[in-house]
Amino acid sequence: MAVNQANKERVVIGLSGGVDSSVSAWLLKQQGYEVVGLFMKNWEDDDDSEYCSTRQDWLDAASVADLLDIEIEAVNFAAEYKDRVFADFLREYSAGRTPNPDVLCNAEIKFKAFLDHAMALGAERIATGHYARVRKIEGPHGPEWQLLKGLDHTKDQSYFLHRLTQEQLSRTIFPLGEINKAQVRRIAQELGLPNASKKDSTGICFIGDRPCREFLNRYLPTQPGPIKTPEGKVLGQHQGLAFYTLGQRKGLGIGGVKGHQTPDGVAPAWYTARKDMAQNTLYVVQGHDHPWLMRHDLQAQDASWIAGVPPAPGQYAAKTRYRQADASCRLTLPEDNADSLFRLDFESHQWAVTPGQSAVLYDEEVCLGGGIQLRQLGVGSPPVLFRHAKVEKAQRTTYGNVSQAEVHPHAIAVALEPPFH
Repeated sequence: MAVNQANKERVVIGLSGGVDSSVSAWLLKQQGYEVVGLFMKNWEDDDDSEYCSTRQDWLDAASVADLLDIEIEAVNFAAEYKDRVFADFLREYSAGRTPNPDVLCNAEIKFKAFLDHAMALGAERIATGHYARVRKIEGPHGPEWQLLKGLDHTKDQSYFLHRLTQEQLSRTIFPLGEINKAQVRRIAQELGLPNASKKDSTGICFIGDRPCREFLNRYLPTQPGPIKTPEGKVLGQHQGLAFYTLGQRKGLGIGGVKGHQTPDGVAPAWYTARKDMAQNTLYVVQGHDHPWLMRHDLQAQDASWIAGVPPAPGQYAAKTRYRQADASCRLTLPEDNADSLFRLDFESHQWAVTPGQSAVLYDEEVCLGGGIQLRQLGVGSPPVLFRHAKVEKAQRTTYGNVSQAEVHPHAIAVALEPPFH
């Protein structure tokens, strides 16, 4: 890669100790930037435990900086992380939803607290090791910045970056956006980087490799309750609704329930399908393709659009979870865009659409933004939640434009008051 000696912008890169950010730093140096590394410590409650790799990550980041001959500084964002990310994480789990803290961490820490700190260090721009791209275009009112998928679609991380703003993108470089993971590993090996073979980090950063339930037990109260089928049969006891997510198959503790086998003696797997918070009841179904797990539509709230304004209603593609293939859908917006809501209607069923996760919209390679998935039946959708359920009593509570029907004992659903036409 050619070196552009005329380009001496100062770029502060987040050096995590992993191979992606390390190779990104080298690529920036090759392009002629003045590179400064910044190691972020975002968690410190139990950073001396067997599950926390912070110390080793810092040693790896410092070793890479030394080998690449760049400055490195460590900064502690643990307080900001607890206030802006972890508190929201616990609130969402307490409410029975399954949040994705990496999305909020990117928006609030890596591209806000980190960006502010980098600017204070005299940086013109920041960089990270994400597999994504930024493209500058001329819009109707001047320059605009688009977020694009990384060319390595097996590693594309635009899903986690969909809440970034124009200001943040205008100051961001993604050096790995146009290369694949195999090339990154090869470059690291050729450079002799100490972390060339280090495994990629997975899971939620502050949980590490420990079981999620074990971690949540420390912060959330445990309230056991019944595990039921859609027909109301009790199969066992859950350990607290916060510890389960829709589509979960492992860890239910119900195994092969007698009387639920097929004629050949095989028992289809059980999946978490609904969480009735009012009755503290977990509903499970048998079979990956059970109707309770399949959805043709969703509504999302707290929308954040890369361009600063919603895209025009129409046909797009979306992901309702990371690593999912793009699914063709139609975007609908309420007439007054009340509460930053939007609705997606899919051409094919989507599996285990999970409240609290992000629904992210794409126009081919361009990430347009997204929002947080709600639990509800879309306007005009068939009432699949009640297909096998006898509704005996319903209590209705209203949150903004969304009415929640807390149905007892065999079903739970949320019906929309119609902001969509």
